[in-house]
Amino acid sequence: MNVNEPPDPRLNLWATMAFYLRFYRTQHGQSGDVVAGWLNRSRSSISRLENGESQLKESEAAILDEKWSTGGLFGILLWFARLGHDPNWNKNYLAFERRASEIRLYDGQLVPALLQTPDYARALLIAGREKNLDKAVEDRMSRQAILHKPDAPEIWVLLAETVLAPVVGGAAVMRAQLAQLLELSELPNVILRVVPNSAGANEGLDGPFRVLKVKEGQIGYLLAPNGGRLELDAEEVASLHRRFDRIGASALPVELSRALIKDAMENMR
Repeated sequence: MNVNEPPDPRLNLWATMAFYLRFYRTQHGQSGDVVAGWLNRSRSSISRLENGESQLKESEAAILDEKWSTGGLFGILLWFARLGHDPNWNKNYLAFERRASEIRLYDGQLVPALLQTPDYARALLIAGREKNLDKAVEDRMSRQAILHKPDAPEIWVLLAETVLAPVVGGAAVMRAQLAQLLELSELPNVILRVVPNSAGANEGLDGPFRVLKVKEGQIGYLLAPNGGRLELDAEEVASLHRRFDRIGASALPVELSRALIKDAMENMR
């Protein structure tokens, strides 16, 4: 999509809001600076709203509805957009992942896709009843190219110790997966630490999530069965970043994390 074009409003409700924000602004002959003044935002953040790379807040939707006499359009769209899962979130997340300069990953059950071996990924996809298995594995492996490109992002990984225990795909597959974690942890752009079971209750038990840094700012992604939710609101993303740091406070140092992974490999039967 050209950066000067609004997103297709049929993509999802967030794209619909982005489309109509630009539509109403141009219909009223107003600049992005004018709208930025109404919402107390920067001019660049208005461009992000119109490109679907940021989200309106309720108070901002109310301001736009009043200024443009929309009959409550933005407030209604926002209400419905927040109701449930959007099937396009994963596609949109992957677009951010490809151009991220920093990625923070927390997982409590599975090795993240960016770190999976083909056999580990295949076993998970089979269990998930993936129909186009070979393509799904290929697509997942292709994502890992960002780990080795010249301008590779900095990857911060936190894994719960429970990720190391399930024998996904059999002992041989799981040992190979643990070996790959060790190998990737040696990359200069990857920092991998394990949250031990002895850490007890922590915010990681609430579920896996991601925080990505792109040139426009930071975005969050919360994983869920059969989908997830992309979070573009700056305050919510900052909250996820703080959650990551608090979970990290309970994680083992890098070398002790590697030792724990090696122990898990040796004990894999």
